Amino acid sequence: MIIDMSYWTRVGKRILYVILILIGLIIALKLSVFYMPFLIAFIISLIIEPAIRFIMKKLKLTRKTSSIIIFIVVATVILGGLAWGIVALFSEASNLLQSLNFYVDKMYSLFQSFTNKIHFPYEINQVLQNSTGGIINTASNWLRNSLTGLLNIITSIPTIAIYFVVTIMALYLICVDKVYILDQIEHHLPKKWVFKLGTHIKELTKTLGGYLKAEVTLILISFIISLIGLYILKIAKFNIEYPLLMALFIGFVDALPILGSGPVMVPWAIVSGLNGDLKLGIAIIILFAIMSTIRQFLEPKLVSKHIGTHPIFTLIAMYTGFKFLGVIGLLVGPIILIIIKNVFATFIDEGVVKTIFDKK
Repeated sequence: MIIDMSYWTRVGKRILYVILILIGLIIALKLSVFYMPFLIAFIISLIIEPAIRFIMKKLKLTRKTSSIIIFIVVATVILGGLAWGIVALFSEASNLLQSLNFYVDKMYSLFQSFTNKIHFPYEINQVLQNSTGGIINTASNWLRNSLTGLLNIITSIPTIAIYFVVTIMALYLICVDKVYILDQIEHHLPKKWVFKLGTHIKELTKTLGGYLKAEVTLILISFIISLIGLYILKIAKFNIEYPLLMALFIGFVDALPILGSGPVMVPWAIVSGLNGDLKLGIAIIILFAIMSTIRQFLEPKLVSKHIGTHPIFTLIAMYTGFKFLGVIGLLVGPIILIIIKNVFATFIDEGVVKTIFDKK
């Protein structure tokens, strides 16, 4: 039997290529977490880039002047929002943490009352109550740990200040000196690297940057609509005690591909109705309908074109991210999917196994 060494050399090179790229992706993800302020600045710069170009075009100003104008506006909004958010979050998180046991007991009593009305057999009733009690305790422990972690973050003002300053400075430099930064990167890299990596980086930046921009936009829109709606309900004397915390939670869940805000708002409305507050339940459903309508209009334009994969693969990516990284993995999973899809575009289009092992 004659072994075709040239064939297996090609196979080995392709497998090594895949392994090296995967290692590079892992390193890049770890670096993105380590340099989070710069990643945030990069995402914000993508969002405000159209505004900078608009001012450059309409007012005939230089990029530096246009960037400074937009930067001042954005930095002021971020600073004001951060100051208000810290105060409001600290107040709401502290109050919710103190009242958490009360809400847990209330939820459990509400469920017991519900099961007693339906008259399940005793054995089924006991199983339901035990399993529901376990779910409620698990959820309350998770919420307690999350609130404690949030309070620890809020009270570490020096750390927040450092992150904020670094993010703002990075945002300013990226906006003002974007062309110079790109020229310096190109100047210090070999021409072959620039030629080979340029196309991939440009496409990855366009796809991933577009996705991140779309996600941030959806989060902001969902957060703002829910925040305004919940504060209006609070002013109208509805039983809304933690509008900012709920708006943040709704915005996070609504940003997840496929899910939307339903997993938060529908159960909230149902529980409110079962608890006797039917007006609040109806108001939450109306707010949910408004947010869903806006999401259905915006999501295909903002997110779907950037993911470009079937929802089942997006769901698998979300689940995998959750298993490895917890709740934050629900957002990170689809991002990793986009990166892998972009980097291995040739392999995927031609068939991964076929590309590596096909004899050509």
